[in-house]
Amino acid sequence: MKEFAYVRAGSVEEATAAYVAHPGARYLGGGTNLVDLMKLGVETPAALVDVTRLPLDAVEELPDGGLRIGATVRNSDLAAHPLVRERYPALSRAVLAGASGQLRNAATTGGNLLQRTRCPYFQDLSKPCNKREPGSGCGAREGVHRDHAVLGHSPHCVATHPSDMAVALAALDGRVELSGPEGARSVAAADFHRLPGDRPERDTEIRPGELITGVVLPAATAGLPSAYRKARDRASYAFALASVAVVLRLEDGVTAQAGIAFGALAHRPWRARRAEEALIGAAPTTAAFEHAVDLELSAAQPLRDNGYKVPLARNLAVDVLSRLTGDALARSAS
Repeated sequence: MKEFAYVRAGSVEEATAAYVAHPGARYLGGGTNLVDLMKLGVETPAALVDVTRLPLDAVEELPDGGLRIGATVRNSDLAAHPLVRERYPALSRAVLAGASGQLRNAATTGGNLLQRTRCPYFQDLSKPCNKREPGSGCGAREGVHRDHAVLGHSPHCVATHPSDMAVALAALDGRVELSGPEGARSVAAADFHRLPGDRPERDTEIRPGELITGVVLPAATAGLPSAYRKARDRASYAFALASVAVVLRLEDGVTAQAGIAFGALAHRPWRARRAEEALIGAAPTTAAFEHAVDLELSAAQPLRDNGYKVPLARNLAVDVLSRLTGDALARSAS
């Protein structure tokens, strides 16, 4: 057992000050990922700054119709919130697709975004992993990598990000609110997580000492048809092999607005910008969907054993787009 200090913060300012005062500290929310990594010896924080008592546990309606979700809102409460279910159904469905009911009752919004990869090489101290120990190598690249990245990976890391929620937030144009020693700022959810490059140990764009205080969902995607779909090895309690979140607005028989993000294909939720651009102004047909998704996935670089992810993600996305536009057209006709 490695000893560590424990600080219970009463305010955001206390939390960030405690983090700065304890080099090597980590923020503790639900602990559903961090505590597991501590047990494995992957995470060895010098101090835990408990943020569970901070006043960040509310879902607030904004004047323009958007929502602000506090960082300590539990996943189960987020998925069940009436305004989330009504205005951003893809987010509710994504959260419900993750983990078990027991874990969702403990896990928080901020912690979900900060969870680390489930790559077995990262979790096994006896294996090389540049994310855990920079410069040690990537064991997965030539090893067991069926579940690993096909987009945006590098010679240094082929891990994927495990969050379902983050995929929906990326498609919905959410923003992550941060507070730290240098003040408050926000980052687009689609840009919050990083590609590995030559620094795979850095999962996000968060700066030292910064704390996630909330997530903002914009009015621009509120109430639009949206959906989340996940493919996995078993029906529940499994991380995605591929997933997709889609939000669309149809106008005069063509696609006027599109947000598409893939999960489990890259080191971060993969915002499908090329596919979105191809859809704008196009009629919502299967051929248009296939063309747009194929454009996006043309950048894929599968490894030896995970090439199946490309057609899997393609079929998921085309199916979600077809169902979503079919439902929207049916509603407008009625």
